Amino acid sequence: MKLAVVGATGMVGTVMLKLLEERNFPVTQFFPVASEKSVGNEIVFKGKPHTIVSLDAAVAAAPDIAIFSAGGETSLEWAPKFAAVGTTVIDNSSAWRMDSTKKLIVPEINAHLLTKEDKIIANPNCSTIQMVMVLAPLHKKYRMKRVVVSTYQSVSGTGLKAVHQLENEIQGIKGEMAYPYPIHKNALPHCDVFEANGYTKEEMKLAREPQKILDDRSFSVTATAVRIPTAGGHSEAVNVEFLKDFELGEVRSILHEVPGITVQDNPDTNTYPMPMYAYDKDDVFVGRIRRDETQPNSLNMWIVSDNLRKGAATNAIQIAEYLVANSLV
Repeated sequence: MKLAVVGATGMVGTVMLKLLEERNFPVTQFFPVASEKSVGNEIVFKGKPHTIVSLDAAVAAAPDIAIFSAGGETSLEWAPKFAAVGTTVIDNSSAWRMDSTKKLIVPEINAHLLTKEDKIIANPNCSTIQMVMVLAPLHKKYRMKRVVVSTYQSVSGTGLKAVHQLENEIQGIKGEMAYPYPIHKNALPHCDVFEANGYTKEEMKLAREPQKILDDRSFSVTATAVRIPTAGGHSEAVNVEFLKDFELGEVRSILHEVPGITVQDNPDTNTYPMPMYAYDKDDVFVGRIRRDETQPNSLNMWIVSDNLRKGAATNAIQIAEYLVANSLV
């Protein structure tokens, strides 16, 4: 198994290497890929030093799988070059997600759609993944009509520059800014760039990606995405209107049975999901499960997940594991 990780030194790439080790992913040859300035440097993977190589060198090696987390422009240019030499690309950027010829995969939901012919596979947006993990089993039972989601997203979702901005502001240090305003002691209703309709790209990803993952355009999603000064973990307040009514006990029971979901929902003991509990874990946590008393067949939930793990690295590696387990590479 020849594996390349493109963006191996970035925030998500670093978590990917950690998880590949933790999950004992079968690797016989490993090719870490990073920017030109990093080529020739060494990183340690599975206790051994590995030299960072260029994209050209990685393509020439024709790895079985290449996991990308190096931004959309890199993916658009280089994923087809890897695919052309027979490599299966799992891409963590937004480049291919809404391409009708590419599959958008959350393994617990739709990995069964993958075939040997899928040479570029898209990893969904981090906020989308945690939301659809919870919504998918409920949609199957009650059929969603409309979803309203407000996200509270950590600075790690923006990248290292944003993490450094928050750290600098906490310490009172003036430094490079990832955001147009301070993030410490603040909340920015501004994740990604604004589009012509007044929504940000992040909000439109939340609107469009769930329909593709669930292969269903009968429900709609509207979103407001907010950046908050937490170091890691994304949180979401999700309101769902269903076509069928539900019992809260049954909702909790359904979610309890889903692999990869942990229900934390006991107001009597102040038990509910928080980013500090989700940190460095692969599960999606859901709580504050309650009926919306203003609207029939409607439910409120609070969903939290580590955006660098299940929201990015874990989901990508689970796709790779599925490919290997089902002899698709």
